[in-house]
Amino acid sequence: MNNKYNLRAIAAKAIGQVLDHGQSLSSVLPDLQKNISDKDKGLLQELCFGTLRVLPELEGYLQQLMAKIMTGKQRPLHYLLMVGLYQLLYTRIPAHAAVAETVNGAVALKRPQMKGLINGVMRQFQRQQQALVEQAQSQNSRFLHPSWLLQRVQTAYPQQWQQIIEANNQKPPMWLRVNRQHHTRDAYLALLQQAEIEAVAHASYPDALRLLSPVSVSALPGFESGWATVQDASAQGCVPLLAPQNGESILDLCAAPGGKTTHILEAAPTAKVMAVDVDENRLKRVHENLARLNQQATVLAGDGRMPEKWCAGQQFDRILLDAPCSATGVIRRHPDIKWLRRSSDISELASLQKEIINAIWSHLKPGGTMVYATCSILPEENSLQIDSFVNSHSDAQVINIGGLESPYQQNLPSPEGGDGFFYAKLIKA
Repeated sequence: MNNKYNLRAIAAKAIGQVLDHGQSLSSVLPDLQKNISDKDKGLLQELCFGTLRVLPELEGYLQQLMAKIMTGKQRPLHYLLMVGLYQLLYTRIPAHAAVAETVNGAVALKRPQMKGLINGVMRQFQRQQQALVEQAQSQNSRFLHPSWLLQRVQTAYPQQWQQIIEANNQKPPMWLRVNRQHHTRDAYLALLQQAEIEAVAHASYPDALRLLSPVSVSALPGFESGWATVQDASAQGCVPLLAPQNGESILDLCAAPGGKTTHILEAAPTAKVMAVDVDENRLKRVHENLARLNQQATVLAGDGRMPEKWCAGQQFDRILLDAPCSATGVIRRHPDIKWLRRSSDISELASLQKEIINAIWSHLKPGGTMVYATCSILPEENSLQIDSFVNSHSDAQVINIGGLESPYQQNLPSPEGGDGFFYAKLIKA
């Protein structure tokens, strides 16, 4: 191990940023990864994402193992211990190495006097591991979700809530979107097989392939040349519904990081696409994705609630509104969501969505198509939101994409399927 840094200490800092300062892992990790070797970046992610995925379980063990939990200035050591226990339980790192590196983490966190305590707790866990794990399996914390969220999922999905929670607690599959400008999906599947990468095609999304085991993008045939993009299958469901055509003016609203913008241009290369997002920093990713795929779009920073400030009265043939949401459908990809969200956020997000959809509707041409999508599974942000919109807009006509029970489509996360995702398709009469 490189002596310049201690990976467990860095992971403990990242977890502290999430739990104590409300920052998302995806915003914290890039800075922390700057001085880390490439081979260690993957392990750092595994330690951070994994620890947050099973947080209540690790908290439970520490409560059993320690007379009192470390707080205040000692808090980073609490997170260090969590990372240590996660390694022993969920990784293939040899136990002696996991313990030694975690103990050294106390030095990296400038608490060398606590090495003995860290060592003692780790050793004690090893001795009692079997009994502690059996006890944890029987407790309510085994669902690994905050109680407010568990209750909302149970209320919305009385039959399916356990499947949803279980899917949330698993590592996400890696999905690719094949760029049809370069290859058919079957042709790319053959290229993957030649590279000894096993993959299967999605049953209903025409460009989607699931890898049986994740790989680095550098291993993917033609990745740098834009032959494929990493994108969850459910996120790929938006563009077939939008059905973009060449020559049309199309708005992708709340577009960062640009996965759907580039998908629109793969389906309709000469469409005039405007990609807008309120977060100027995240628009860098849109530019990067467009550049890798050699595509052109107008990219603007703008607030969806005030389109008059950035679109100068323009009318669009099609609008994809991937609305800001609770992201409760993508918890398996971003386990920090469970600990960053509050129950009160849901009604606030629903209000924000309502403002955006009301503001942007007037910029859709008569006869135009709008696809409203979220990566949420909660009805307030999804079916109830669109019901309310349609009831107050006589020119909004719902196209049935869901079937008999609902005209909308709600995907739920599943181990071999896509993330949780909602879609509604509206035509302006």
